[in-house]
Amino acid sequence: MAGTETDARDPDALIRRAGVRGNPDFDQHFLVDDRVLDRVPGYLPEDADTSHVLEVGAGTGALTDRLLGVADRVTAIERDLELAAFLREEFAEAIDDDRLTIVEGDALDVDIPEFTASVSNLPYSISSEISFRLLPRGRPLVLMFQQEFAERMAADASDDEYGRLSVTAGHYADIDIVETVPREAFDPQPRVESAVVRTTPREPAYTVPDVDFFMAFLKAVFTQRRKTMRNAVRNTAHISGLGDPDAVVEAAGEDLMSRRAGTVTPAEFAQLATFAHEVGDPGGY
Repeated sequence: MAGTETDARDPDALIRRAGVRGNPDFDQHFLVDDRVLDRVPGYLPEDADTSHVLEVGAGTGALTDRLLGVADRVTAIERDLELAAFLREEFAEAIDDDRLTIVEGDALDVDIPEFTASVSNLPYSISSEISFRLLPRGRPLVLMFQQEFAERMAADASDDEYGRLSVTAGHYADIDIVETVPREAFDPQPRVESAVVRTTPREPAYTVPDVDFFMAFLKAVFTQRRKTMRNAVRNTAHISGLGDPDAVVEAAGEDLMSRRAGTVTPAEFAQLATFAHEVGDPGGY
């Protein structure tokens, strides 16, 4: 059953008790707006399983506190040794009740446990890397990003922001920006606006022959997004691992090959990756 806490901890008081100041050089921007903190857990899908919620970048625990109010168990990852020690002291009762686990270390290096959902105010410098550690798990996520990153993640093929991030994230889930968050909601304030993104896992509406190859192929062609797909496929064979990119160009046809990556839909990329896998001699896949 979910937590029973009724009085949420004040985020400014948590910072004072921790005796720390956020360090922008270490990507520490503590979310201190109570209204945003109270809303964020509610952005999980209505049917989300909250029996074990993962938080990446717990900081001084303001969001951790709210998550304990809605989840049976929370695992919070924090790389700052001083903050991890503070969290163990501040939330000693929840830890003793086996409702909270503090994992000390970098979220890109530690073993991420099985979880049913994740709600996190992420360190922005690891937004992409941590997203793609979490998205393949097939669990609903509510993550705070820089607004620009969020817009690229949620973009459709017709949008200016559309790119590799849009296609790769959309392979795993529906992506929705559910709230934009001003700089004033953080201490210290970041230089950019932020946004909360909800990802709802689902199977893609297309099939690919090999997910790892699909992702490598996307990475390759988007390095030359201003080129036609014909040139992008040929010029990036050293990245995608294709032994015969000309065969892929021929198999795909003129219509698709004359376009640029920013106009190609995810389903069309899947079709092209299938051609590449079948006739392009992809080494290692």
